[in-house]
Amino acid sequence: MISRAKSARSTLIGTSSGETLRGLFFSDVFQVDRSTLDEYGAFDVSLVTDLPLFIDPFLLFNSEKPEYKRVHDDIIDYLRFLRDKSAGGNLDAGLVKTLYSFHEVSQTWLGFSQTGNRGLGLGVNFARGLSNNLAGIFRKFDSESVTLGSHLEKLCLISNGVGRDKISDFVTNLILGYLASFTEQFAVQYLDRERTKAFAINRSQFNYATESWVMHIYQLPFYQGDYVLLTPKDILSKDDTWINRSDVAKDYKDVVDAIPDEQLRAEINNYFEKMLPSRAREEKGAKEHHTEQEKGQAIREVTRRYPELLDYYIRYKEDRGDVATSISDQDVRDSEQLYLEQFGALALSIDGLPALGIPVDSFGAASARVQYMKNIIENNDGYRDFYVDGKPVKTEADLHILYKYTWFGSGFDVNHEVNNGRGPADFKISHGSHDKTLVEFKLATNTQLERNLENQLRIYEAANSTKKSIEVIFFFTEKGEGRVRGIMDKLKLHESDSLVLIDARADNKPSASVATNT
Repeated sequence: MISRAKSARSTLIGTSSGETLRGLFFSDVFQVDRSTLDEYGAFDVSLVTDLPLFIDPFLLFNSEKPEYKRVHDDIIDYLRFLRDKSAGGNLDAGLVKTLYSFHEVSQTWLGFSQTGNRGLGLGVNFARGLSNNLAGIFRKFDSESVTLGSHLEKLCLISNGVGRDKISDFVTNLILGYLASFTEQFAVQYLDRERTKAFAINRSQFNYATESWVMHIYQLPFYQGDYVLLTPKDILSKDDTWINRSDVAKDYKDVVDAIPDEQLRAEINNYFEKMLPSRAREEKGAKEHHTEQEKGQAIREVTRRYPELLDYYIRYKEDRGDVATSISDQDVRDSEQLYLEQFGALALSIDGLPALGIPVDSFGAASARVQYMKNIIENNDGYRDFYVDGKPVKTEADLHILYKYTWFGSGFDVNHEVNNGRGPADFKISHGSHDKTLVEFKLATNTQLERNLENQLRIYEAANSTKKSIEVIFFFTEKGEGRVRGIMDKLKLHESDSLVLIDARADNKPSASVATNT
């Protein structure tokens, strides 16, 4: 798989004078071996679309590297400053925007923007929420007695709408100077001078004397008129930050059992029982059962009544920091295997498809890529590229990444938009204002598949003023295939250029032994 990826990549790098270098990844564009990036400790990002990896501040906190500890201390220093500002109350709206609000750092090419590498950033709602929380539940920030240190992630435990992406965006802004220095050092040492430029970064360091952000100039790699930032691999995670809201419920019993204060432990257990809904039992003495949703709501009520429970939860996670490091290592390895090696090889091999060299409309270009993917997956062992350690891809977002790869350098406008349930589809491919084709990717396991096949694309077409669309459905198991075909029979639908099934099963291929069916 790796050799195929290297072979495909090497044929796409332009070298003539003045020619823009082509490629999917940083290593392609800047003509540096991926092994060099690996030895330096940087992730080889895609310069076509964001990859779903996030900076986890806990990995900075838990690291043995002195520079990471200093960076985490800098984060805490800034939060302490914001806490003191919030404590005074009546903050000017402009000051809140300046100190608490940040743009997304798109130059890392990480996170998960649906439109290339441009996300939503941290706007005024985040700024106000942060200010309010620092003035309220965070007023004891940096003076905790239970935890080993202070953690920005506590914000996601108490605020709706603050997840891994916003935490990561906030941290990225606060360590922007470090990331720029990390990238500059690599660029100066390994890249051709003409592939770098001097860039002024406005928020690279905070001056506490003047209470303002300071600009610094860095020599950084540039691509399509902007700079590129590299990120250390050992501070990245994929599924969630180590300290996260969902784990509060998952680890609740273990956390409560570990509280050393017997009285507090008893009060929490008693309050939890009181918060559970009471219902009549069918049989006297029968055990009362509650749903996970009911338990989750009761836990939220407990944390409101006993906010110190969150500190015990954080300490519980601190004591298991080695697990966080292990998960991060595996996340990065799996991401490199899937997004860089396997998807990279599959997507770049499309460059040899003759039909794509012929001018076609948006539907023809979109369909050619889908049909090429179908052929290579079903007939040329391409299905292997959708498995890591015998397990198939988990999300439709993974399919989106692969499809976005296949469009680089195409000349078409490929808009990967948020699926808001009414307007835009997964992709809008256009060539001029009157030539638009919508493309949707679905896994056979999608619970909304029947609804989508029945009427969703028609709604999207109306919202985007087009009658051209393609629905692509991947299945990885016999059961998944049966579900898709059953829905199609029910709706009286048939395979066509506009409805494409892709068989990525591992159990019905001649070489099925290389990937186990899941």
